[in-house]
Amino acid sequence: MTYALLAERLLKVGLLARGGFHPQTEDDAPPTCRTVILVGNAGPEFWAHFQTGRRAEPNPLDAWTRREVNRIAASASGWAVYPSDGPPYFPFQKWAQKADSVFPSPIGMLIHPHYGLWHAYRAAICLHDAIPVPARMVAGNPCDTCRDQPCLTTCPVRAFSTSGYDVARCAAHIDTPEGTDCLEKGCRARRACPIASEALYAPGQAEFHMTAFQNARHAEKNR
Repeated sequence: MTYALLAERLLKVGLLARGGFHPQTEDDAPPTCRTVILVGNAGPEFWAHFQTGRRAEPNPLDAWTRREVNRIAASASGWAVYPSDGPPYFPFQKWAQKADSVFPSPIGMLIHPHYGLWHAYRAAICLHDAIPVPARMVAGNPCDTCRDQPCLTTCPVRAFSTSGYDVARCAAHIDTPEGTDCLEKGCRARRACPIASEALYAPGQAEFHMTAFQNARHAEKNR
């Protein structure tokens, strides 16, 4: 099995191989894993694949992802792990920064020089063998040269600041009529980022993610 072949199989279902690395003890990978390959998406392209394969089931995106990635991982005699596995949880943000040039943005999300904030990590494929993986792309953090940082000033309820992300304030806003724009089109702060605006999620995709966030907050409050 090669990285290129895995990337090809992932691309057929709209997913991307997002780099890889050979884990060391401090990376907190599964004990028998000698290669970690990050799996995710960028921009709106994968949405059509998911829409075709989705089923009427709880957490349809997570379920679809597990079906597709588990199958592809098994074809490589490997296995998949997911951000929702745990506790304990796997350090996906740490792995992402080791595999590719992504950086924490002022609003907390990892920013990519090519994809901006319009990307995600959905799984990692673990292999028993140490296979060659692409070298980590050399690039700087685009936020370092963004003088205005509109992501910190665009949110209508100031949920983002240099102190962090006020989740409760954000969630309360999208529950109101004034929050319809954020709910249907996606987070305004995220949309304000000038990097990779062409990769912006389509409204249906953006609303799906925001509704999932909203439902999760409602479930948490009702526990």
